Amino acid sequence: MNIAPPLIRAGFIAIVGRPNVGKSTLNNAIVGKKISIVSKKNQTTRDRINSFLTRKNEQFIFVDTPGFQTKYDGDMNRIMNQTVTKVINYADVILHVVEAGKWLKSDTNLVPLLKNKKNTLLVINKIDLLKNLNELFPFVERIKILCPYAGIIPISSIKNYQLEYLLNEITEILPRKEKFPFEKNILTDCSIQFMASELLREKIFRLIGDELPYSTTVSIDQWNETKHHVKIVACVMVGRKTHKPILLGKGGNHMKRIATEARHDIVKLIKKSVFLEIYIKVNKG
Repeated sequence: MNIAPPLIRAGFIAIVGRPNVGKSTLNNAIVGKKISIVSKKNQTTRDRINSFLTRKNEQFIFVDTPGFQTKYDGDMNRIMNQTVTKVINYADVILHVVEAGKWLKSDTNLVPLLKNKKNTLLVINKIDLLKNLNELFPFVERIKILCPYAGIIPISSIKNYQLEYLLNEITEILPRKEKFPFEKNILTDCSIQFMASELLREKIFRLIGDELPYSTTVSIDQWNETKHHVKIVACVMVGRKTHKPILLGKGGNHMKRIATEARHDIVKLIKKSVFLEIYIKVNKG
């Protein structure tokens, strides 16, 4: 006699919102490890990033998405917006993340994608930055009339405030399914090489900021690994010759600092010594 495996609460949870509302910070805080890179630059997250969290009777697959915006009309922006739309359509739960006390036109632009979704929670992040929590109530009332959210949860990702409550609210919406076949200690399906390239890209954006366009890309060209050591050769691709000296800095100081900080984070990630070599390539368009 075949006995059916027990059902648990499990599913995909889309983390969506405009740029810079703290989606990646929330993702990292929930799983307890840096999976998504974070910077103040718009649309630092470009790819769909899956993070896993397992509790006793629940499995969560959080999908961190690029910031949704219509301000820019380039090919990359359209592709990122398409990614957001696809994730919204297959997710079991949607977290619409907004910034406390700050609702912009780009927040409104996302609402049409969510209006017919009964599985959307409004997550109001950064409430620790509000000088007066009483400001939150009129802010929530203005948003509630725009979209029929299944629930509204104020949080602070940076302070880990109400994240457990948020997980419980997600659990209430998640369907009952058979357990997904991933181990409890697995936190993401991203490769180590991808995560290393993302850490390097994060350091570039944090140091250089708005001087470089967000289309700047990092690829790992070589990854030679032994038991205790990894040699990495990485390529930073920029769109114009004028971007190269900006990236290098005076006497190469920018790139030295970027490489040092990236190597430090990669060492923490893979628990091995790291030799990191970086070169810059101009790739127009």
